[in-house]
Amino acid sequence: MESIPARPGAATAPGDIRRVATAIRRRVLEHTLENNGGYLSQACSSAEILATLYLGVMRLGPSTAPPTPRPFAGVPGADNPHAFTGADYNGAPAPELDRFIFSPVHYALVLYSLLIELGRLGPDALDAFNRDGSTVELIGAEHSPGHEVTAGSLGQALSQAGGIALARRLRGERGRVWVFMSDGEFQEGQTWEAFAALAHHRLGNIGIYVDANAQQCDGPMDTVMTTEPLAARLRAFGAEVREVDGHDPVALAEAGDGVGEDGVPRVVIARTDPCRGIDRLRERWPKLHYVRFKNEAEFNLYRGLLAGLSEGDA
Repeated sequence: MESIPARPGAATAPGDIRRVATAIRRRVLEHTLENNGGYLSQACSSAEILATLYLGVMRLGPSTAPPTPRPFAGVPGADNPHAFTGADYNGAPAPELDRFIFSPVHYALVLYSLLIELGRLGPDALDAFNRDGSTVELIGAEHSPGHEVTAGSLGQALSQAGGIALARRLRGERGRVWVFMSDGEFQEGQTWEAFAALAHHRLGNIGIYVDANAQQCDGPMDTVMTTEPLAARLRAFGAEVREVDGHDPVALAEAGDGVGEDGVPRVVIARTDPCRGIDRLRERWPKLHYVRFKNEAEFNLYRGLLAGLSEGDA
């Protein structure tokens, strides 16, 4: 197989990625305040992972989608020629370019915020957030900006990504398939079936980044249903595994080097902190999955934290 060119963002400074990550947290906190609810801890844990994927790992073309998100055009089908996906925010498809599959669709606001920071989505795109008829959904679907597939229930995206990776190999395409997942998805049987298939078909053109923040809807992962030792389990299913600090842009980028050069799927387990950048969230532990503020005093507290989230904060 031809060698894969150096990652596109190898020259992107870690400080630039950290600034984008801080901006993501700021925007998600702002919308959590405006809507009195949001998946805020997911922004805290995943911001550096997603920023590094876009700036330092994936080879994507420029967005071909409108800066103002399109309204919902109906579900895909033979009788609906107007249906679309949100994949065009990641660039036009091309054999040499990568594809991105976003699995934990409740993180949608985190992805929208990133697309805005990178200029792939217009600055006013979130005006339509969570409104009837909008594609800028609270829980993303295939028509939402940056999304290519509908991934709920959790665990389904990896199977779809495996099919895309196999098709790309059969067509002789050099572009890779990248998947962003949450660690809770490893409680799903379908996830493990997908990994068995990836290994069987020797799909080395797929790279999977996991936000291992160790928390889920019902509390800490290890009290609901442990998935550890996750790395050993994944290796037993035939994957190559690297474990890194999920808030270290250099380690995150280096962990993706070489994907596409052999026949082994790559998994990057990014160990993260669900309160990174908004330390006050620790007062809510272990209930971090969806944040609502209880009273005006708490609103004011987090408004003050929003004001303090300036560029350059880590």
